[in-house]
Amino acid sequence: MSEYQYYEFQAIDRPLTNDELEAVRALSSRARISATHFVNEYHYGNFRGDERKLMEQVYDAHLYYANWGSRHLMLRLPTTLLPARSAEPYCTEDALTCWTRKGHLLLDFSYEAEDGGEWDFETSFTLASFTTLRTELAAGDLRPLYLSWLSMLTRWELEEDVDEDEYTSTVEPHVPAGLARLTGPQQALADFLHVDPHLLTAAARASGAAPSQANDTDALAAWIRALPQREKDTMLLDAVLGTAPQPGPTLLARHRAASRGTAGPSTAARRRSAAELLDAAHEVRTEHTRQQEQARTQARRAERRARESHLDRLAENAEQTWQDIAHLIGKKQPGTYDTAITLLKDLREAHDRVGNPEEFTRRLHDLREQHRGKPSLMQRLTDAGLTAR
Repeated sequence: MSEYQYYEFQAIDRPLTNDELEAVRALSSRARISATHFVNEYHYGNFRGDERKLMEQVYDAHLYYANWGSRHLMLRLPTTLLPARSAEPYCTEDALTCWTRKGHLLLDFSYEAEDGGEWDFETSFTLASFTTLRTELAAGDLRPLYLSWLSMLTRWELEEDVDEDEYTSTVEPHVPAGLARLTGPQQALADFLHVDPHLLTAAARASGAAPSQANDTDALAAWIRALPQREKDTMLLDAVLGTAPQPGPTLLARHRAASRGTAGPSTAARRRSAAELLDAAHEVRTEHTRQQEQARTQARRAERRARESHLDRLAENAEQTWQDIAHLIGKKQPGTYDTAITLLKDLREAHDRVGNPEEFTRRLHDLREQHRGKPSLMQRLTDAGLTAR
């Protein structure tokens, strides 16, 4: 299998300067490059740039995947929107790393296939599926971070050399609300990181309702009016000049934090161990398998009942069915021949069900004699086993 690698970068908060653009263009002669976007595919060779440095210096999002199973999604956002202390509890060596540079937090969501060769040629990704995650994280939605931790646990379950005590001693990070109802970008991330859906279902049992996408407009407006005028003027000026990220996510996160603060204390949910989560996922998987088998059994029964009803109708209207068959054969077309053959096979089964196979044999013999000058039809009858008994 030939090598394939996909690289995509996007600048979101500000476009690249002319000097930055020239520096990026020097890294690749074949990439599609603009002041906000970089895309290149490699079927041999490697990208000459350093992805981490490019993210630290100019880009806000980066997507990479290769056909041997390696995947990375990197996001950069100001620490004023998401401080490192909020992300660090979710970091694991194999699924999520984070670090800060010049006032920005950088997140690297990663997945490495253990056996390689898992490339699905029907599946491809683009960065547009994931960039909204930055806005969600900036607004205080930490579900993408928890998904990376579940990805680690999904892979951990498949490993054979993990000490059982580690499963018991490893405790999940804070469980964000809304795991039972992911946003589109979050579901794309779960697929990208190969999160086990049964594990996700089990984890969601300790997750509250999803944050409302429809904010209380009156409460939000009152809260914004109460902000210092100088602060609002500064945010608007920065937004117009493009010298700072758009203020919407920051304001929304602050408003939600303030609303939670006035709602009174809440009892934190007990953190589950990796062993508890994996056991719960096994239960979910077993129940899902049982329900699937039950659905298949019901479908087979429904199909059998429909088939029996169809055959009963044919038996009740056998003479009309023979006339329909004669009409189809009379058209002398391959398609109508095939339909006639299907009806004949069903009619044979219907005669057998009512204990009158001799009648079908007699009528079939007459039909073959009547149309023996049609070799195409005769061959179809023979291939279908519709011969005199």
